[in-house]
Amino acid sequence: MSEYIKFTCEHADAEIGPFDGFAELNACRRKLLQLRLIGVDSNGVGFGNLSIRDGTTNNFYITGSATGGIPKLTLTDCARVAAYDFKKNWLRCVGAAIASSESLTHAAVYESDAKAGAVIHCHDSKLWTALLNRAPTSSKAVDYGTPEMAYEVLRLFNLTDVKSRKILVMAGHEGGIVAFGRDLEEAFAVLMRERKKMKRLRS
Repeated sequence: MSEYIKFTCEHADAEIGPFDGFAELNACRRKLLQLRLIGVDSNGVGFGNLSIRDGTTNNFYITGSATGGIPKLTLTDCARVAAYDFKKNWLRCVGAAIASSESLTHAAVYESDAKAGAVIHCHDSKLWTALLNRAPTSSKAVDYGTPEMAYEVLRLFNLTDVKSRKILVMAGHEGGIVAFGRDLEEAFAVLMRERKKMKRLRS
């Protein structure tokens, strides 16, 4: 089970202590797993990741690479992103796990919205199709887990209503959706609201 890390990662393999929101992170993951919005695909590749901002900084705790299918995470399945550089395609993380391949995308959300306290990246092909180019949407030419995707997120915050809608679609990453909020509860509620809206329109 692997996830494709595309950035240069300076990894300090050290234990991270309990952090605010860790129990909430597992509770939210449980719901996302039940809905199959995160998990493991048919090729055995883990997908989906969650993060929580570390206090008032742009640093954050994120689920580790290839942990999408684990039913309940321990602290060893998470990493703390302590520094990053979009231009250099680089980040520094601390923890037993290596930070998810989507870490730079999460970083771009926190950098763009001081009120964002949590980010969910999940896969929902039906919702993705329904929202494509109807909600803030990244360029189809941009791949996930790249500095270009981070810059796309920054661009969407400058040019669209993503800050108020709290959801964006990754056109170049089929099924890929990012939702965020002041905490995981709000980010999850944003996803559920959009899924309800889609079902209403279809019925």
